[in-house]
Amino acid sequence: MQPKERIDRINHLAKKAKREGLTTMEKQEQKKLREEYLKTFRKNFRGQLDRIKFED
Repeated sequence: MQPKERIDRINHLAKKAKREGLTTMEKQEQKKLREEYLKTFRKNFRGQLDRIKFED
């Protein structure tokens, strides 16, 4: 799943959870998608931090 599609699906499930609730399968999918998203976010953020150079 592409990053944009993953975010759209996460948002869709979050809205559905607020409106009507999620099935057990949807809750599992939501958890998995969030974990994948956070893993990618942390990896990218760590990469940005590693490239920062401090100068006096």
